[in-house]
Amino acid sequence: MANSALEIVGLLLTLIGLIGAAASTGMPMWRVTAFIGENIIVFETRYEGLWMNCFRQADIRMQCKVYDSLLALTPDLQAARGLMCSAVALGGLGLLISLLGLQCTSCIENNDRVKRLVLIIAGSMIIGACICVLIPVSWTGHVIIRDFYNPLLIDAQRRELGEALYIGWVASAFLFAGGCMFICCNLQSESKGSERYIYSRNSDYMAYPPQPLQTLQPQQLVLLPQPQLQPVLSRHPSTSYSYQSSYPSVRSRVAYL
Repeated sequence: MANSALEIVGLLLTLIGLIGAAASTGMPMWRVTAFIGENIIVFETRYEGLWMNCFRQADIRMQCKVYDSLLALTPDLQAARGLMCSAVALGGLGLLISLLGLQCTSCIENNDRVKRLVLIIAGSMIIGACICVLIPVSWTGHVIIRDFYNPLLIDAQRRELGEALYIGWVASAFLFAGGCMFICCNLQSESKGSERYIYSRNSDYMAYPPQPLQTLQPQQLVLLPQPQLQPVLSRHPSTSYSYQSSYPSVRSRVAYL
């Protein structure tokens, strides 16, 4: 019962983390223009995301433009695109696989070992999605902080951490917690389940104690009487006769001497 509750909690954490990762991937607020010095009151705010640039002027709605070329992007944004898409794919696939192994579902019946194995695989995929989210978010944050304190750049070229980065960090934490719950609960159950036998619920089996093997006593050999040979009668005369004699022959005497 406790494992079922933990599995449901892990499922909810994974779902929240997956939604956060998808939102962080699509949001353009990865880099935001910095307000430094006298630029406290501005009429234009610029946002840079993975897929587009956006401008917002005062109370006017936001206008966005998709990047014209992928090769014109910085290396951190190019890597972030692939890793974030991989994270969403791994997290979604792990979430679907985990539904098959939950104890409250009947997709896999009468086989708890396979269910635990399915949940361990799903948890591993979710943790992989967490790593794929954490790498691009941390890398982009490192580049922003490094450029912010670079004295060679002017104030207009400096950026601040956007909301999408914070959402990505929180989403990676949720994914990590959900994946660890799936793995740890089922690894503990696997170690406990190895000490007992699991039988089907619908079958009526009874356990019998092992019986010692009975040693077989050697049987005595019984000698059967051999039939005595009789002379062979024939119509045609023959010079050689075979008789059973109790006296040794001449040849046997010569061999004995």
